[in-house]
Amino acid sequence: MTGTNSSRVSRASARELIEAVVDPGSWYGWDEPVEITTDDPDYRADLERARERTGLDESVITGEGRIEGRRVALVACEFRFLAGSIGVAAGERLVRAVERATAERLPLLAAPASGGTRMQEGTVAFLQMVKVAAAITDHKAAGLPYLVHLRHPTTGGVLASWGSLGHVTAAEPGALIGFMGPRVHEALYGEEFPPGVQNAENLMNHGLIDAVLPLSRLSGVAARVLRVLCAGGPVSGPAASAGPAGASGAADLAGPATSVGSAGLSGAADPAGPAASAGPVASAGPVASAGPVASAGPAASAGPAGLSGAAGVSGAADPAGPAASAGPAAPAGVSAAPASAPIPGPPAAGPRVPGAEESIRASRRAERPGVRDLLRVAAEDVSPLSGTGAGEHDPGLLLALARVGGTPCVVLGHNRRSVRKDGTADGPGEGQALGPAGLRTARRGMRIAAELGLPLLTVIDTAGAALSREAEEGGLAGEIARCLADMVTLPAPTLCLLLGQGAGGAALALLPADRIVAARHAWLSPLPPEGASAILHRTTERAYEVAARQGVRSADLLAQGIVDRIVEEDAAEHENGTGDGIGTQDENGTRDAIGVGDAIGVGDAIGTQDENGAGSASPAVVSQGEGTPHSGSGSRSGSGSRGERAPRSEGASRVGDASRVGDASRVGDASRVGDASRAGGAPLTPDASHAPDAFLSRLGRLLGAELAALRAQDPDERLAARRVRHRRIGLPR
Repeated sequence: MTGTNSSRVSRASARELIEAVVDPGSWYGWDEPVEITTDDPDYRADLERARERTGLDESVITGEGRIEGRRVALVACEFRFLAGSIGVAAGERLVRAVERATAERLPLLAAPASGGTRMQEGTVAFLQMVKVAAAITDHKAAGLPYLVHLRHPTTGGVLASWGSLGHVTAAEPGALIGFMGPRVHEALYGEEFPPGVQNAENLMNHGLIDAVLPLSRLSGVAARVLRVLCAGGPVSGPAASAGPAGASGAADLAGPATSVGSAGLSGAADPAGPAASAGPVASAGPVASAGPVASAGPAASAGPAGLSGAAGVSGAADPAGPAASAGPAAPAGVSAAPASAPIPGPPAAGPRVPGAEESIRASRRAERPGVRDLLRVAAEDVSPLSGTGAGEHDPGLLLALARVGGTPCVVLGHNRRSVRKDGTADGPGEGQALGPAGLRTARRGMRIAAELGLPLLTVIDTAGAALSREAEEGGLAGEIARCLADMVTLPAPTLCLLLGQGAGGAALALLPADRIVAARHAWLSPLPPEGASAILHRTTERAYEVAARQGVRSADLLAQGIVDRIVEEDAAEHENGTGDGIGTQDENGTRDAIGVGDAIGVGDAIGTQDENGAGSASPAVVSQGEGTPHSGSGSRSGSGSRGERAPRSEGASRVGDASRVGDASRVGDASRVGDASRAGGAPLTPDASHAPDAFLSRLGRLLGAELAALRAQDPDERLAARRVRHRRIGLPR
């Protein structure tokens, strides 16, 4: 593998690791059995083969044992089970284990070895990282130690969430540790990732991990660390379950025999705390809340089972009909703030729900408005802030103070630049990718909001995070994880706008909010579709097919309870005068403050849609008339900087290269604000690039009302509702 000498890495199984770490005979498993519930025959076959190969029913094992007599909770990945990938069932198992460790005041040791998110389960599997990170954050907030031992390999969303939140973090010698796996990088860019970067020794040299430890030393070092971190706490405590430690629990793991000598790995103690749910956790794709699951055919998996990293391929419910945009759709148990400003609904027949390809193409158009345009049109008293305040600046992220729709707030947004004006929307756009400094800037904005009690508005419109030596060595994955932890616990009111592309960790870092609004053509995915296609099919040419199965569209996100409202992008409100007279922000200095000024990186350097290419829903109805690109706003200032080569980004394509979806999937010129869609000349769903100012003006009013409503809520109730919201991701609604 790139970046490591794989011959030096001996991959121990999860069971072997547990046997090596805990005192003999002390292991007690916490796992409840998981049923296979997917209707996808290929995915079912992959799961059955993984069970037969490993003797486990999922990719993670959880439980407790003793290390030098001290009770410790452990969670470990089994890489041989679909590359240790995390889907809904595995994510739920992890969260329950962390919650139980917190409730029983046990230190927690995590040993990930994973390719990241399980692609066969789509975007909802990707979002398991939010709730795992939230549970870890609660554990640490309770004053309990969290130790991490990164195993070979650990990449993707696992590294960018619970793999990077340890009080103390070690890795095994020679382990591949990186944000994006080398194979995806090579498929997207046609070249290997720079050698020697993504390995444990290099990361330790850059201060990103604390030690490189072979498995034989892990138990002794963990015991020594815990003697300090648990000072004053009991060395031993009561057994967590009836019967002696190490006894088999109530239910064995599904599949072949699971016991390992005296360290009985079977068992299923009922986890304490609110996580418990009746019945087995579904391990298949997203839960549909409206209508039948729209399956785009069986998920084809190329190569051996176990390729993981991008989002899954299981479909999501297609909520045909007007329900997709009318009012908030709050998940069960969440008291989401209702929109204060009513939005005229769609025509009686209901809006047309676009396909994934149509929305992805629309989100990548050069004319599509971004966060700078939003502030130009819909905000007043805009004051851009530059960088981290500690010597770092990243033009991929905009941080500003503003009044949006009349409500004062802190704004964090991906500073997009889409494809060239004369290009196509067949691959992620070009521009400055979001790097570690941008995420540290975002955390600065979160601190300001918390300290001043101001609402926080995050705007997701990114093709992804930077994929470079500098980004890896600068701690990109860790910054994503810390942004997740900050967002789920932030005391300030939070509102997320999915405006366009929403690919990968750069999008996930700004997502966990009290309320999420999405534009119709916005989308959210673990990787750009080209990257997911490369993982599943070893080619980028099936990108749109994979995206359709993953459930990335705003309609899919609404059905899964991930977003609360979809805003159509047509011109229905033009007759209300919305489209005219709204761009008069010059009087308030808004254009000068944020438009053409270099302070916020308005040039092309700001636009990295290349990595996370996943925008998501934006709430304004846009004019169906012939829209023209923004003019005179400074928000798309020139193209001088576009000639410069930008840092590579997660899933970013070299336009016209491997990441471009081939001619077979690039159907004509329909992607360029065309007249007809690929399906038999059916009209395209209008998008925000047609009449951007009208769209943004209405969007600003909606956002202002949402922010004001969130600010008026009781802070404790609002924060509790946010936690419930994200805890229930992937569970039946």
